[in-house]
Amino acid sequence: MSKKEIVYKVLEHKETSKIPYYLPVTPPARKKLVEYFGTDDLHSALGLYIFMVSPKGKPLYASPNEYGPTITDEFGVVWTTSDIDRGSPIGNPLKEPNLKNYSFPDPHNPSRYKGIKEKIEKHKNLFIVGVIGDLWERAAFLRGQQNLFMDVYLNQSFLEELLERLAEYNSVTMDYLVKFGIDAIFLSDDYGTQKDLMISPEHWRKFIKPRLKNLFEKAKSYGVKCMLHSDGNIEKIIPDLIEIGLDILHPIQPEVMDIFKLKREYGKYLTFEGGINTQYLLPYGSPEEVAKEVEETIKIMSKGGGYILEPGINIQADVPLENILALVETVKNYNPIYS
Repeated sequence: MSKKEIVYKVLEHKETSKIPYYLPVTPPARKKLVEYFGTDDLHSALGLYIFMVSPKGKPLYASPNEYGPTITDEFGVVWTTSDIDRGSPIGNPLKEPNLKNYSFPDPHNPSRYKGIKEKIEKHKNLFIVGVIGDLWERAAFLRGQQNLFMDVYLNQSFLEELLERLAEYNSVTMDYLVKFGIDAIFLSDDYGTQKDLMISPEHWRKFIKPRLKNLFEKAKSYGVKCMLHSDGNIEKIIPDLIEIGLDILHPIQPEVMDIFKLKREYGKYLTFEGGINTQYLLPYGSPEEVAKEVEETIKIMSKGGGYILEPGINIQADVPLENILALVETVKNYNPIYS
C-alpha cells in the first residue's frame, strides 16, 4: 500500500498499521535536518506521507540576506524578512474600508502555477495537498488586525465584499490546482487565540462560514478533500466545520484544546492532523519524553482511523535535532495495537 493510499484509508476512518505523518519546518530546523541527512530531499529522508504545493508568491520564509529587510507580497502587503520564521506583516495596503482604489492580484496568471506539475509528478506516491490561500487571515494582512476587528462591527458591508473577493480568488486558484491532480485543498485561516475565538461564533458564522462552505462544496464537486488550518482554540465552531464538509482539521494544538476530547466527540466525522506539543515538549523535553508522548497520542488519536500525526506548529529554531529525530523515528516505527 502506498503512502497516498494509507492517507486515504485514514480519511475513511479505517485503522492502519502505519500512522501517516508530516513535518513542516522553519529554515533553522530544515538546516539541521539537511546537514544530518546529507540531502535536500527531506520528504524522502523523513519518510513523509504528504506533499504540499502552492502557487508562486512571496516565499513563506524570505531571508534578509536575499530579499533585504522587507518584502512585498502579491497582495501588496509588506512583510519583514527573517532567517528564523516567516516574518511579520507591517504594511497593510487597505488603510481605509473600501476597495475602490485597490487592485487584487490576478489568480489566472500562469506564472503562479509554473513548476507545480513537475513537483507533483516527483511526489505522486504521496498525498498531494494544494494550498489555495487564506480568507480571514488574508483580510487581516490587508487591513491590519485591529482595523479588521473594527470592520466586524462598523464596516460590515465592506467586510462582506472583501471576504467575497478573497473567496473568489481562492476559488479560481482551486480551479487551476485540481487540474494537476491534487488530493486535497488547504486553506490557512487562523481563527483562534490561546483561549478562544478571535471573534464571536455568531460573527464567524455570518462572515466566514458561508465562504468556507462554498469553497468546500466546490472542492467536493472536483472529488478532492478539504483541509483547514487554524491555530488556537476553535472548539466552538468545530460542529460548524463538520456541517459544511471539512475533512481534515489542522493543527489541533494540544496546548489550547483537549485533543482527546475532540477525538471522542468528533472523531467519527473529522480527520485530525497535528496534536504534538510544540510550545513545551519539542523545545524543552527530552527525546524520551517526545517518544512517549508521540506513542500515547497515536494510541488514542489513531483509534478508528482519522489521524495524521504532525507538530502543532512548524518546527522552530529552538527544537533540538534529537527531539525532531525522536518524533520521526517513533511515528515511523510504532505499530499501534487496536482492541
